[in-house]
Amino acid sequence: MTIVQARAPWSAVIRKGQTLTIEDLEGNQAVDCLIYNAHDTAERYSAPDTIAAQGNIFLTTGSVLRSSEGNPLMTVVADEVGRHDTVGGACSRESNTLRYGQHTKHQHACVENFLIEGSRWGLGKRDLVSNINWYMNVPVDPDGSLGIVDGISAPGLTVTLRAEMDVLVLVSNCPQINNPCNGFDPTPVRMLVAEG
Repeated sequence: MTIVQARAPWSAVIRKGQTLTIEDLEGNQAVDCLIYNAHDTAERYSAPDTIAAQGNIFLTTGSVLRSSEGNPLMTVVADEVGRHDTVGGACSRESNTLRYGQHTKHQHACVENFLIEGSRWGLGKRDLVSNINWYMNVPVDPDGSLGIVDGISAPGLTVTLRAEMDVLVLVSNCPQINNPCNGFDPTPVRMLVAEG
């Protein structure tokens, strides 16, 4: 069990059959996530393949997280929140500047966390793809527009994933303070890897 501090990255190899449980300790904390085949990181999470296979843009119990090759990487086996985002993307210094102004240029963001943590595994900027945002509430309007609004999580709620192959999981405990994805106040989360 590991506590990931507010604004911090985390990573681990989760072996086939093991589970990863992410606990939102204080509620309303977005947890950005990337998943790779641990033996060939060129095969990685694919939002388009996942969405197309399940016919839904939101992730919840039963969602199979598919790779760029269409293979199952992980399956959501338990979800106490009921809906997670896979279209909102990761915050970055560039997107913060564009959305919130030049004064945010030096604020740490999820892309930087992914780059820092990914470098431990030989990954770089070209290896970053569309990510999952556990606990993030990104409703989509009938006209196709989306927004980042107050979260629907609460303290102690969890989501549990089962590895369908050996996977490398990268996490950014989102440092965003300019929108309500973290209630404007990032907080710690707990990661628990267990035998299946």
